Amino acid sequence: MTARAASDSRNRLYNESMLMEGVFAAITTPFYPDERIYFRKLEANVAHYSRSLLAGLVVLGSTGEAVSLDDAESRDVLRAAAQATAPEKVLIAGVGRESVRGTVALAEAAAELKYDAVLVRSPSYFSANLTFTAMANYFHSVADRSPLPVVLYNIPKCVPFDIPIEMIAELAHHPNIIAIKDSSGSVDRIRTAVEATRGVPRRTVPVTQVFEAVTARMLTPKPEVQASFVLAGALASSAAVATAPPSGPPKTRTREVGFQALCGSAEAFLASLQAGAAGGILGFAACAPQACQEIHLAWKDHDLALAEEKQKRILAPNRRIVNDLGVAGIKYACDFNGYFGGRPRAPLLPLTAEEEAEVEQLLREIRN
Repeated sequence: MTARAASDSRNRLYNESMLMEGVFAAITTPFYPDERIYFRKLEANVAHYSRSLLAGLVVLGSTGEAVSLDDAESRDVLRAAAQATAPEKVLIAGVGRESVRGTVALAEAAAELKYDAVLVRSPSYFSANLTFTAMANYFHSVADRSPLPVVLYNIPKCVPFDIPIEMIAELAHHPNIIAIKDSSGSVDRIRTAVEATRGVPRRTVPVTQVFEAVTARMLTPKPEVQASFVLAGALASSAAVATAPPSGPPKTRTREVGFQALCGSAEAFLASLQAGAAGGILGFAACAPQACQEIHLAWKDHDLALAEEKQKRILAPNRRIVNDLGVAGIKYACDFNGYFGGRPRAPLLPLTAEEEAEVEQLLREIRN
């Protein structure tokens, strides 16, 4: 490809964006007892999520133990999840690596699998040398080369870098950076990020007739079916004629969106929506997607009293299961609530019997 062709291709990509609105489950990565990836359970979980009202899924985020998988495993997990996800669900791939090169390589793999966006965390190993300028350069370089829109990932609990608001405001003007997931738990940060990016040029995104996101897989031509149904008039004759069902791309319209802030803490979800967040990427939604979705639906219906009631219901469970017990807690909650969780990969430890009983008690009224 010539330099000009590459530039034209990149510009076309930059003209594409994605509606990031609603609840996204940050899903787990299931393992066998010997820590091999349990792909059949991953596919079953994803198929289960696909039948929910979730807006989409994040594969290989923190809840997915992305840092514990090698590159080959990461590609295999992305492939299995993409193949099992319903076309209308937005798919976001966690691709953060310690180098620009490694991050872009995984973003390219996600693009080949028809993901809709990539989630990019800050690198952390050389934290002493990762200055404001170095970090800004990292995110700019990834966005310049990523074939998919970039969602910044701020998670100071795990990465010793709290992306400054002034950096977010600057990066939001990059045509290939469309959103941020902020997992700091601070509603003030969400509010400030929304205000700081309010002047970013708005992007035109394709949406469905009911203003939901249009995904890459919805626009991918379906393989032709050789014999799918029989014309009614042919049933009475001895020569039935098989014909393919009608098919075609979905009818779409467009919508203008600005830079989108996404809450990464279920505990702060409703307050973040009120502060201007477009939605949330929630670890608690991996084990209780319906409970999280009910908050968003009540808020959209302008029923603040109901939304507050639904938010209050998940405060203690989220605080203990997600914030305190972490991946092991979320995985056991998945087991208890109809999904396969299993054990985390070492060095993370599974829950004790006492912790398991505590999770069950916390979720006794939050079932799916």
